[in-house]
Amino acid sequence: MPVYAHSHIMPEQNAESYEENRMNLKTIAILSPGDMGHGVGKVLSEHGYDVITCLAGRSQRTRDLAVSGGFRIVETLDEMVQEADLIMSILVPSAAEGVAEDVADTMRTTGVLRPFADCNAVSPQTARRMESVINGAGGEYIDGGIIGGSPARGATPRIYTSGPGAGLMDELDGKGIAVRNLGPEIGRASGIKMCYASMTKGTSALRVAMLTTAQSLGLYDELVAELSFSQQGALSAMESGVPGLPANAGRWIGEMEEIAATFDGVGVTPHFHQGAAEMFRLLASTPFADESPETIDRDRSLGETIRVTSEYLPTLMQSAD
Repeated sequence: MPVYAHSHIMPEQNAESYEENRMNLKTIAILSPGDMGHGVGKVLSEHGYDVITCLAGRSQRTRDLAVSGGFRIVETLDEMVQEADLIMSILVPSAAEGVAEDVADTMRTTGVLRPFADCNAVSPQTARRMESVINGAGGEYIDGGIIGGSPARGATPRIYTSGPGAGLMDELDGKGIAVRNLGPEIGRASGIKMCYASMTKGTSALRVAMLTTAQSLGLYDELVAELSFSQQGALSAMESGVPGLPANAGRWIGEMEEIAATFDGVGVTPHFHQGAAEMFRLLASTPFADESPETIDRDRSLGETIRVTSEYLPTLMQSAD
């Protein structure tokens, strides 16, 4: 994730407060317009909001997604913070804290204070650290977690929110997204995202581990035959879902690590999702990981995906050693 450029605008003598914008939500900034972010921005734009972003240092793919989502692009983070009534962070978990720090620095530099909704797949512990960063700069941190697919593909994701300022986002409910306010406590929105993804993405990782092991033992066809007989629903889900996993695997490694930290924080073993992170790391080492969510080969079979994945298993194990 890039370090965003600043325009070196001097702080205003009287900092513009969060409360002054609380009832005037017109311009929404989204960092960044990736697969989910551009979909959320697109539906909010369609519902009349001015959706903006800063693309300094971002890829051509991100720029293309911003354009297709109807975003208005500003040159610097300073400009974005000054124009936005709400900033939403929707990006890979590993970049979440860095972006929060960049936005906090910008609020200090400009003296313009804004509500900042982190909607990333992070643990409650990480959310509380970001709360300290944003609130320490004078902003208002909102804890968020997104469950469901991107509106760009016709889905209506649920954005769970929590924190003292979470009510600001209630007005976005029904505008291409569903907003579910879990109350004033930071950590509740990120916590429900962690629990939910521990099952969905965790199950995907377990399925890849099972199939890759069977392939390595020379038992793939026999296992698939048994699954076809006794677990047809699960097999169908694997056939439709697993070939697309490598395109997302790189950004899900950090999510599994955040889930492991969430579990560990309450005394539940973190090892399930530490292992899931390893499986996504394996998928991310394959040539299929060069695909983006827009360019996944929809004709690639489950068998081909697992065969190639198993070929990269020794390489991954050697690099871990």
